[in-house]
Amino acid sequence: MEQERSIDRLARYIIIAAVVAIVAWLCHTFSNVLVYVIAAFVVSLIGQPLMKLLRKVRFRGKSAPDWLLSILTIVVILGLLLFVVTQVIPVVTRIVRDASVLNSSSLEGNPLDGINDWIVSLFPGLGADFDVIGLLVDKLKEVTNLTNVKTVISSVTSIVSGIAVGLFSIVFISFFFIRDDKLFSKIVLSLVPDRLEESVGKAIADIERLLSRYFVGLLIEMFGVALIDFLGLWLIARLGVNNAAGIAFIAGVLNIIPYVGPLIGEVLGVVLAVILKYGTGIGLGVNIWIFALIVLAIMLAAQLVDNFIYQPVIYSTSIKASPLEIFIVILLVGHVGGVLGMLVAIPGYTVVRVIASRFFYHLKPVKKLIPDLDEEIRNQ
Repeated sequence: MEQERSIDRLARYIIIAAVVAIVAWLCHTFSNVLVYVIAAFVVSLIGQPLMKLLRKVRFRGKSAPDWLLSILTIVVILGLLLFVVTQVIPVVTRIVRDASVLNSSSLEGNPLDGINDWIVSLFPGLGADFDVIGLLVDKLKEVTNLTNVKTVISSVTSIVSGIAVGLFSIVFISFFFIRDDKLFSKIVLSLVPDRLEESVGKAIADIERLLSRYFVGLLIEMFGVALIDFLGLWLIARLGVNNAAGIAFIAGVLNIIPYVGPLIGEVLGVVLAVILKYGTGIGLGVNIWIFALIVLAIMLAAQLVDNFIYQPVIYSTSIKASPLEIFIVILLVGHVGGVLGMLVAIPGYTVVRVIASRFFYHLKPVKKLIPDLDEEIRNQ
């Protein structure tokens, strides 16, 4: 009898392993479809707050049907995305064009000339005719050469059809996820045993609630940082509305990447601002070093506001995790997965926290480190 039970146990383990292997194979084979579904789920999480707001709008005591509200929600999201793309891409293109036509004569007489003499004095072997400014400009022209840009564009064009299919798929799936906010949970619950259905349903509801707050907060953080950068670059650095908006948006998007993104955005923002000033003559009428410091100070001020106001509010109201937890998780995941890992670290950790709270709360480490979600919901 004991031998039969052991055989039954072994058979059950083999069946479970086979099912896991089949699921893994299906996920790998249809990875594109899986990515579309996950992306659509994220879009639906961002759109759900707007959907709930639109449901409160009533005309003659009646609200519009859900299918119409779903379409309006998607149109608003796509409209904002299209507005940003159409406003930013021309600015970035113009900055690249301005950088590509720079020449060393346009930079003569500025404080960079002293750098050349200093480098030659340190390394006499370079020769008296060494020109660091010309070298930098040549390298810059290589990077921003419109021919190279066109080459990149032509290579990107080859995958436009794939992007179009992906975008259409995401929008189409998002429509149904937004119209029925329980659809995703219904799909998942149809695959779990009946005895786990209630617990899994609560876990999915918690994940959707926390991730919706997080993604909406992340968008607010991105535009908040971009707004501060824009106002500073426009009003203080005097770069003009379009140029300030382009650089500010680039910094705001890079700010999504934890820790390293803001640093890259600050460096890139200063470089682009300096290129614009000495390539086109716009900007505050000061020398290059003071101008660069002013732009850096503006972007650092935006980061201080982000670090002390935006991030604490977002993390405390969304994923309910301490800054130390977030830092360690991002550090570990970033070490393994790089920039992409850092982008998905916080949403992934949120899912892990919810699963641990719902299914492993009896364990002492989980009870000490993760709050009771049921108690949190009762106190709201």
